[in-house]
Amino acid sequence: MLDPMVLSRIQFGANITFHILFPTISIALGWFLFYFKVQFNRTHDSSWNQAYQFWVKIFALTFALGVVSGITMSFQFGTNWPGYMKTIGNIAGPLLAYEVLTAFFLEATFLGVMLFGSKRVSPRVHTIATFLVAFGTTLSAFWIIVLNSWMQTPQGFEMIDGQAHATNWFAIVFNPSMPYRLAHMLTAAFITVTFLLAGISAFRQLRGSKSAANKAVLKIAITAAAILMPIQIILGDAHGLNTLQHQPAKLAAMEGIWESGSGIPAVIFAIPDQKTQSNLYEVSIPKLASFYLTHHWDGEVQGLKDFPNKIPPVAPVFFAFRIMVGMGLLMLLVSWMARWQIYKSQDIKPWMAKILVGMTFSGWIAVVAGWYVTEIGRQPYIVTGVLTTADAATTIAGGIVLSSLLMYLFLYIALIISYIGVVFYLAREGDKAPVSNTITSTSNSYAQ
Repeated sequence: MLDPMVLSRIQFGANITFHILFPTISIALGWFLFYFKVQFNRTHDSSWNQAYQFWVKIFALTFALGVVSGITMSFQFGTNWPGYMKTIGNIAGPLLAYEVLTAFFLEATFLGVMLFGSKRVSPRVHTIATFLVAFGTTLSAFWIIVLNSWMQTPQGFEMIDGQAHATNWFAIVFNPSMPYRLAHMLTAAFITVTFLLAGISAFRQLRGSKSAANKAVLKIAITAAAILMPIQIILGDAHGLNTLQHQPAKLAAMEGIWESGSGIPAVIFAIPDQKTQSNLYEVSIPKLASFYLTHHWDGEVQGLKDFPNKIPPVAPVFFAFRIMVGMGLLMLLVSWMARWQIYKSQDIKPWMAKILVGMTFSGWIAVVAGWYVTEIGRQPYIVTGVLTTADAATTIAGGIVLSSLLMYLFLYIALIISYIGVVFYLAREGDKAPVSNTITSTSNSYAQ
């Protein structure tokens, strides 16, 4: 039997997985473009101009796919999850409207100036346009994180006749998990882009690029990654403590903890068995989980058995969390090794360049895994303690949901393959194209 709720969850999961890839890049890449622009204005070094012109093409492609996939995702609120907007539309609707009014219009307006206005406006105006686009992408992320965080840790509302009504918008926006999740997500976006910049730059270098711009971008990306990775670990720890306080069932699923107690071991590997409520083939380190979760070796931690009928799917959360952490540690190691090579010889070795190429989209893996932890770990709720997934799901026939799901999957697979192919195509062709003097000539014309 085709369960429409299960199929709707798979479809929304596929859509959010595809969508999140592109804002993750555009959020941070916009700021790197702004940096390149400021550096060019400050030094008049054409290398920064070349870096800007190359990467703005990838930004435009990424932004377009992010917008399109975001629109299709919003349709599913009405088609697949009618109970969602019916129950919390009074809160979700305004927050989504704020995102459109304050962020999307800002991005859409100045994106045209950023992409096509270098010959029509002064360098200062063009730089301001780049800044406003970067700011707009970040502001958009802010509102989306606000809504999603409120769904994780809702407050500032009351239920009247089965509908949520806002009583305190400040409490809604600055809900308990929002600051931690916003900082963690924005940092993840910057780390994702540093590895994208480093991977594509290393790819161009392996193909014989002698571009000073390419070398500068490679160095900046690796340096930024080496700095941001330890910061992300600290932010992740703070986010984990917040999750322990406000969503203990999710935290227990992440750690594979079934029994409450003190001195809880850290489960390094296991196969969680939800039927027997135990871990198979467990490998653990005594008391370590209590230490990093509570910062005390004998700290008290709640287990999943304390949450009857409110236990999320444990295995997906458990393994997704380990993929996220494992990828993060690998990125930390690679960024530090690459930065050490630059420190010693002002360049990276060919074998390190190959590793960086292989990790071009490694940030995507960590981000998607982390998003799965966040979303699956909230189950069985869509809005914690307020609205369950079952109550929000559609009642239309499962066959209809399945047909749209298959269409989405086919389209997404084709688009992601095309996107990656175009990015590497641009990288291959980057050094063949003549260097444009568009921004340089514009700068000179206004200087005269």
